[in-house]
Amino acid sequence: MLKAGYAQLSRLLNAIANWRYFKPAVFAGCTVPALMLGWKFWHDQLGVDPLKTLLHDSGENALGMLFAALSVTPIRRVFKVNGIQKVRRMLGVWAFFYALAHVCIYLGLDQLCYSFETCEFRAIVNDVLKRKFIFMGMIAFSIMTLLAITSTSGWVRRLKKRWQTLHRLVYVAAISAVIHFVWIQKSDISEPLQWAGWLTLLLAIRVYLSIQKRWATPPRLADRA
Repeated sequence: MLKAGYAQLSRLLNAIANWRYFKPAVFAGCTVPALMLGWKFWHDQLGVDPLKTLLHDSGENALGMLFAALSVTPIRRVFKVNGIQKVRRMLGVWAFFYALAHVCIYLGLDQLCYSFETCEFRAIVNDVLKRKFIFMGMIAFSIMTLLAITSTSGWVRRLKKRWQTLHRLVYVAAISAVIHFVWIQKSDISEPLQWAGWLTLLLAIRVYLSIQKRWATPPRLADRA
């Protein structure tokens, strides 16, 4: 029963991933959170604290895109859906886009840093160092910036095997982002804990698949001697 259900789900996911419009559909889906936030802003639907809403929504959108990108490889390997791999880079770039919007909102609206004349760079640095949740957020954003810059095919060729090692830092970014979300909450942490649960599941699957791959790899001749 379970085996038949797995096979059916695998066929369905493969059909979706191999659909000719799958990548454009995912791209369109990635624009929806930005359009919704823009609609709220245009129609003055940001609530009693617009800045808080903008920061929360943009940050959560970045986290969602990042976790979606992290989910691609587990889905591919668990359900044998190779076609889904083609949207991983795009999801990562969209995660960076929403993270960049999150940081720009913080700098432009919270710190009033929208020009060189209005920017108090020392005050911003002090704020980042003083408030630990902002510090963790900046760690996540710095890593995501580095990964976005090196996500092109040119950088893949330049870095070769080191590219995969570098891009494993995405898990450090995800952990930092979740900690940032947890620490920013004053009392109710139920929402960030849901993200923490998702991340824990992804990490557990990653560890399991790594162990499974190691067990499946035949030992070298030198190891047998």
